[in-house]
Amino acid sequence: MLGIIGGTGLTKLPGLSITHRQVIRTPYGEPSGPATFGELDGHPVVFLARHGYGHTIPPHLVNYRANIWALHAQKVSHVVSVATVGGIHPELAPGKLCVPDQIIDYTHARESTFAEYNGKPVTHQDFTWPYCVDMRERCLRALRAAGEDFIDGGVYAAVQGPRLETKAEIDRLARDGADMVGMTGMPEAYLAREIGLCYAAVTVSVNWAAGRGDSAEAISAQTIESTLAGAMARVRQVLTRLACMDYR
Repeated sequence: MLGIIGGTGLTKLPGLSITHRQVIRTPYGEPSGPATFGELDGHPVVFLARHGYGHTIPPHLVNYRANIWALHAQKVSHVVSVATVGGIHPELAPGKLCVPDQIIDYTHARESTFAEYNGKPVTHQDFTWPYCVDMRERCLRALRAAGEDFIDGGVYAAVQGPRLETKAEIDRLARDGADMVGMTGMPEAYLAREIGLCYAAVTVSVNWAAGRGDSAEAISAQTIESTLAGAMARVRQVLTRLACMDYR
């Protein structure tokens, strides 16, 4: 079954025929909210709002372990994360969609593993390619089917938040090879890998990163809101096409 993690701008999933909502208890505390079970175009999905259904949980306080564990406990096999980002690469203008293939993690002090060794041998999970190849390919097919002009591949810089970045920080990320900047990509992607979920992300550029484009002097919240409104309507079309695929 497909799991959908909605980020900023996707606290609800219009078009989802809801069958029930379920509060899922986990060994890692409470998820961001109840899991919403339903159907998109007649196909079963589970939806979870990363920041809570009222968008009240900031990126650094999201219980990523509980969210990922909860989806896994409901027999979800594949997960698509919808995440907003600031565009660093010249092609990632506001409104552009992307399926990243790499991550650089700049976060700190987040619970980033399910492993609680308690005297057991330390294990190291391969993370050379942080996103599931199968799920990335499904996302690409869905974007093509939706007629989207998108970018295949890119480096997601995961930063701590909740504040936005300085121009100097964005310049540093660009030198490091980052194409976009967001606040929720890690440890979510790694936890999915660790627990065995096939996970990929569809990112939505909602503004130029600090110091770039029309964010040269400041980032406009009003611009972000207007970009979000149009972009999320397109993302919902992509998710509908993803839901129609076979996840058995």
